[in-house]
Amino acid sequence: MSEWLESAITRAQDINDWLAPKRANAVELLSNTKWPTRKTEAWRYTPLRPVERSMAQAVAGSSELSPVEVAGLSAIELVFVNGKFDASQLAETLPEGLSISLGQNLDDAQKTQALDAFSSIKPERHMFGLVNDALAQDVVIVSVAEGAEITQPIRISSLLSQGAESHTRVQVSLAEGARLTVIEDVQAAGETLNTAFVEYGIAKKAHLEHYRFALQTGSNVAIGGSHFNLLDHATMHSTIVAFGSDLSRLDTDIIHAGEFADAKLNAMYLLDGKELFDLHATVEHAMPNGTTEENVRCIAADSARAVFNGRIHIHRDAQKTLAELNNRNLLMSNTAEINTKPELEIYADDVRCAHGATVAQIDKQALYYLQTRGVSRSKAQVMLNFGFINELIDLMPNAALAEWVRPIIRERFSQMEVK
Repeated sequence: MSEWLESAITRAQDINDWLAPKRANAVELLSNTKWPTRKTEAWRYTPLRPVERSMAQAVAGSSELSPVEVAGLSAIELVFVNGKFDASQLAETLPEGLSISLGQNLDDAQKTQALDAFSSIKPERHMFGLVNDALAQDVVIVSVAEGAEITQPIRISSLLSQGAESHTRVQVSLAEGARLTVIEDVQAAGETLNTAFVEYGIAKKAHLEHYRFALQTGSNVAIGGSHFNLLDHATMHSTIVAFGSDLSRLDTDIIHAGEFADAKLNAMYLLDGKELFDLHATVEHAMPNGTTEENVRCIAADSARAVFNGRIHIHRDAQKTLAELNNRNLLMSNTAEINTKPELEIYADDVRCAHGATVAQIDKQALYYLQTRGVSRSKAQVMLNFGFINELIDLMPNAALAEWVRPIIRERFSQMEVK
């Protein structure tokens, strides 16, 4: 076991609050967990040295930190500053049918219900999810009432200052027929370490529109997860946009726990320098007539390293399932590295499933053609790369977020050179 994990376990044992049973379970599991090495399949291409050498620690919140503004977006702000929930940035009046509460502020009956739901969707196999179970203190509970349609998005922002360590946790519950949009966003400066996990319970006929922006770069260590449980006729549309850092890892789990559930996941990540980003996506089709569509695009330049593991598991009873996984990757350098592993595990015999992965280099002839037409090399490569990613941006349901992220991605492309 690493010194960092031993320290995390020791700190967790000093916390005594309403989550004590869950913390104790997480500590017990972590105490019997081996620190991942290159021989650990789930971490084969993602070394944890940046975690082990991290000097980040818990620090007080800063009044200078606030979420980045998005033109045209009016959101309900749910803000964590260095791991602590900032209630002052939460609107005093919430839309009818929406409740947002800190776990420690719930009454006894509500705490019992929240305790039962806590970590019930996120699988125990996620080691840093267990770390988050053990160390997260300000757990925020978001609930949408039956039939309520919340038109204003909720934005969960995790803000970190230089040298900060944070562990944030949100539980989101959509009752039958409810509709909600949630935006997850991590903004970090300098050397930081954070784990940010959100669990989503999506009841019958409910709909979730979900976004996760992991745009921190540099010496940040960011490990998190978004985990979804869908009941009968529930639907979700998730979009992930990410850059790399010293270590960025995101785990997503989509569980089809009801019939006729429908899930769409689009992910795009762009890496430069010596950055690393690792996306592990697991889809569990446990019930019949489910649908999953998953599209993942990656561009890696310089000496960056990208990892994608996409697993779709069709259980024995999940007949009439339709599931597709498409992973496309673009290398802009001979020294960049992309490791992709799409998986289909099928135990039902009446399904339609497909998966595929490609790794290619930027078309040098197309680049040359644009340059001969007077387009500079830098602009030409932005044009070619943006076309590779823009298809998924066009699929984002929220136009304000699409227009906000486009220039950020263009700027990112302008810094990435073909070598």
